[in-house]
Amino acid sequence: MRTIWKGALTFGLVNVPVKVYSATEDHDVPLHQVHDKDGGRIRYQRTCEVCGETIAYADIDRAYVEEGQTVVLTKEDLAALPAEKSREIDVVEFVPSDQVDLLTLDKPYYLEPDSKSPKAYVLLRKTLEQTDRTAIVRFTLRQKTRLAALRVRGDVLVLQTLLWADEVRDADFPVLGEDVTITEKELELSASLVESYSGDFDPEAFVDEYQKELRTLIDAKIEAGDTFDAAETFGETDSSAKGGEVIDLMEALRASVERSKAARAKDAG
Repeated sequence: MRTIWKGALTFGLVNVPVKVYSATEDHDVPLHQVHDKDGGRIRYQRTCEVCGETIAYADIDRAYVEEGQTVVLTKEDLAALPAEKSREIDVVEFVPSDQVDLLTLDKPYYLEPDSKSPKAYVLLRKTLEQTDRTAIVRFTLRQKTRLAALRVRGDVLVLQTLLWADEVRDADFPVLGEDVTITEKELELSASLVESYSGDFDPEAFVDEYQKELRTLIDAKIEAGDTFDAAETFGETDSSAKGGEVIDLMEALRASVERSKAARAKDAG
């Protein structure tokens, strides 16, 4: 696996240096668009609608349009945003794990200890396990501030990004507000049907049949010689901080607890 991000997981005064890896990958067979007559690769160009020129990616800025006005944001503008410079995963709070709505879970990442001693990493992992808590964290990845849930999967800490509250739509279906009568017999038969399908979930037992058949089809065409020379039909393609380690873990934990207690007492006062 390739590291996509390096930084430090912080809670209180404790820093846990970590490396971040994508926890999932797409298994779909990659397909390209080609001309049906000669197999030539179909490519898309970035064309300016004002001057009609083809624009290199390096010369492209971002823009926001509102009420007929376009606001251009240059690379320098975006680079100046504070969140982009952060290399820390900050723990905001620890919440009961059942309070994290599965609907809000998004992209998962593995966290690997990035220090000579994994003690702080293991301590946090065991603490989450014993308290049945999930850490809600905030961090920056690919120029975006993200909210995420930090949880345990086996021996590994998993960081799973969360959708923001305003990104989850309300399920407003008037028909669900109507009165529906369900008889005891219907419930009994429905429960019996559920029981007949009951079992322990084994993800390895399920296969993406479409991708499997697609791969078989491709292999058959290759074996039959039904191919084009890629160099001729596709042509040339354009190729366009590590967190500090806490020396005295116990002292950092004590100081963090005292600071948290003082902050809560001040708020209560």
